[in-house]
Amino acid sequence: MRKGILAVAMTGLMAVSGLAACAEDTEPGDAKTPFIGVILPDSKSSARWETADRKYLKEAFEKAGVKYDIQNAQDDKTAFQSIADQMITKGVTVLVIVNLDSGTGKAVLDKAAAQGIPTIDYDRLTLGGNAKYYVSFDNVAVGRLQGEGLVKCLTEKGAKTPAIAQLNGSPTDNNATLFKEGGVSVLKPKYDAKEYTLAADQPVPGWDNAQGGVIFEQMLTQANGKIDGVLAANDGLGNAAISVLKKNKLNGKVPVTGQDATVQGLQNILLGDQCMTVYKAVKKEADATAELAIALAKGETKTVSQTTKDSETGKDVPSVLLEPQAIYFNNVKDVVTDGYVTKAELCTADFAAKCTEAGIS
Repeated sequence: MRKGILAVAMTGLMAVSGLAACAEDTEPGDAKTPFIGVILPDSKSSARWETADRKYLKEAFEKAGVKYDIQNAQDDKTAFQSIADQMITKGVTVLVIVNLDSGTGKAVLDKAAAQGIPTIDYDRLTLGGNAKYYVSFDNVAVGRLQGEGLVKCLTEKGAKTPAIAQLNGSPTDNNATLFKEGGVSVLKPKYDAKEYTLAADQPVPGWDNAQGGVIFEQMLTQANGKIDGVLAANDGLGNAAISVLKKNKLNGKVPVTGQDATVQGLQNILLGDQCMTVYKAVKKEADATAELAIALAKGETKTVSQTTKDSETGKDVPSVLLEPQAIYFNNVKDVVTDGYVTKAELCTADFAAKCTEAGIS
């Protein structure tokens, strides 16, 4: 699926900026002025879209002195299309999208192509689409780290023939498919060898955390309370499972995975309620995307040496795929050192002692 090595240089874009409002809009451009439109997916599936991606993209564009418009569709497919139409009308010279699903995403990419506007798939590949580039993390590797993390934590607990619940991401998000592929690549040999059993396996529509909690509670009930490990696709779904485990006095006893290294997820790890999370250095992803978008907006093309296979078209999409990192109690400090979360955010009064224990200074 993936070839080559990263060929796009990561620029150190470190302009300082506060958290922006839901829409960022500088003056519209004209045919000769670079003007970049970005559509983010929502703010409820993961805090990262507003706290990290928006901030880093804004900093990169402002440092480069290009005009931009960053908006969030808030998980509304109609709004997603309307925002795209508005951006095209205002004269964006490049459009960057995080699709809500491939169907909606493709419709937007097709509209942009009809107007001669190059596009970039950010974080999620639009299957059947025509984006010039795809920038993300190695999402199969993300899932593999989650699977390996769950095995590590179950082994440390001395679990015997543990029953696993797989709480997967949205079925319309290609990334969720890749996360599961990576996780199952680790767990399936365990299932086949009868070392582990698969107690439940279900996606969560729209990455909805509240629905994820309901689904996990049903899983636990149907398993008669016998779930020993949870392969949760991100920190939000992991926390939803942990909330249910708390009600049943099972938190800390049942390892739960996650992703995105959110403050909540990291605090759950510090408390021992979450086994691990996967940290994706979003600034690198945003900087790589900004670099490509700025080049396209200026009529330039950058060469990248990685590709990702579009399973619908069979085409190899030029890609920048970054490496994720597994985070456990003993290296939570890496996320703070990297500046992704601050000590002040993470180490509030209830977590101060655990932060000290984890070496966060």
